[in-house]
Amino acid sequence: MTSLDSAAYTPPATALGRAVILATLTMATALYAMTVTIANVALPKMQGALSATQDQIAWVVTFNLVATAVATPMTGWLAARFGRRNLLLYGVFLFTATSLLCGLATSLPELVLYRIGQGLFGAPLVPLSQAIVLDTYPRRQHGGVMAIFGMGVVLGPIVAPTIGGYLTELQNWRWVFFMIVPCGLITLLGAWAFITDRRREKDTPLDWIGFLALSAAIALFQLMLDRGERQDWFESAEIIIAACLALVAFWIFVVHSLTAARPFLNPRLLLDRNFALGLMFTLAFGMLNFTPMTLFPALLQNLRGYPDTIIGLLLAARGVGTLAGFFIMMFASRFDPRYWLALGFIMQGIAGWYMAQFDINLTTWDVAWTSAVQGLGVGLIWVPLTVITFATLDPKYLPESTAVFHLLRNIGSSIFISISVAVVLRTANVNYATMTENVSPFNEALRFSWVTGAWTTDSPRSLMALGGEIERQALMIGYVNAFWMFAITAFVVTPFIFLLRLRRPEAGGD
Repeated sequence: MTSLDSAAYTPPATALGRAVILATLTMATALYAMTVTIANVALPKMQGALSATQDQIAWVVTFNLVATAVATPMTGWLAARFGRRNLLLYGVFLFTATSLLCGLATSLPELVLYRIGQGLFGAPLVPLSQAIVLDTYPRRQHGGVMAIFGMGVVLGPIVAPTIGGYLTELQNWRWVFFMIVPCGLITLLGAWAFITDRRREKDTPLDWIGFLALSAAIALFQLMLDRGERQDWFESAEIIIAACLALVAFWIFVVHSLTAARPFLNPRLLLDRNFALGLMFTLAFGMLNFTPMTLFPALLQNLRGYPDTIIGLLLAARGVGTLAGFFIMMFASRFDPRYWLALGFIMQGIAGWYMAQFDINLTTWDVAWTSAVQGLGVGLIWVPLTVITFATLDPKYLPESTAVFHLLRNIGSSIFISISVAVVLRTANVNYATMTENVSPFNEALRFSWVTGAWTTDSPRSLMALGGEIERQALMIGYVNAFWMFAITAFVVTPFIFLLRLRRPEAGGD
């Protein structure tokens, strides 16, 4: 038995007191959401300034997500050991400090290291805030409250790319991190003033074997995905070793979790049908959530020459769509959430299908409206997914279950982004090799001007220009293939939503 360091948490009795807590925790959520999206708009500038390739600069996003995924399951233990209020205060402070260090980084390894710090210290913010909000409000109000709380997830993708794009264009990429610092300090002040949950358990144990095994499995698997294309996948000893070690670490985690008295992640949570199915949809939601935002900046700048300000505005269109989705769910949460969840995934699939129709001449309108539709799908998914996943779970498991929820969401994002980048680069290389085979003096079709148009092969300069255009077209095909994969994933998940069983709480219950 563990003894409590303080009395049980008593939520404020007044609506105003609960609203202040909700506003503070929504700010904390928005703070973390900013860092996930704000780096995307500056990726092309970072790539040039730090002399990185496209797959290397993607580490700035994926390693941040991996660090978040690794640290997220510790939220329950950290909250019990140090108290929710202390964890929130230290998390916001250290997160803000590492954001400042990201802006001061002078090399890619240094930036990736600080981004890992951002992920580690920012990981508890969202699940911890969500758990406090769910504890503060009665269960009958969870649908509407989660819609408001989700605004934090929305505000980041709207504000961060827009302001970050202008700062990157006017100053440099470092300012996308510097702008987080004042927001972090304001959030820190609000948490210090209004969060009063000081519950803490003395001598709370942590299953270090389970934690380290899971962390190793996630980190090694992500390393394999990020390095695979560069190392030619399983032709490389490095990739084979990383894959084998990841499998061994995951096997140790599973066996230990099933046999330990107090495992790091309680497998008994999966006995709850809705929670187990909800985690599957959470993984799929994470896979779809940030992938287009990571692919678009490089596509728009490298293939279309768009400035950072325009890219930031186009990425913000996704946030506007998400905001609309949350507004809809504030009034629609009373209806069967399974239909809204299905509609959200269908909207994502439709957006991905239209993205897969892009060609090299895509316009700002093409990107804006498809991003907005994808964002609308995100907004429609978040609230019903949260409500259904936790609807039948005992409230005492909220800290641990919310940590698992966000763990899978972040793992899905990091893995799918890495796979998408690999698809872009691999299929671009294949198509480049295929198309260049036709640029040969033995190709009789090149003798006719109506075939070649303005392109010629009669000088090295002309051949270089033609090679550059073929490279652009091949890379565009790579992006199209990644968007097809995005659309198929969204559509495949949708039919399984109706396996969920809807159990509504009593009208007057908490």
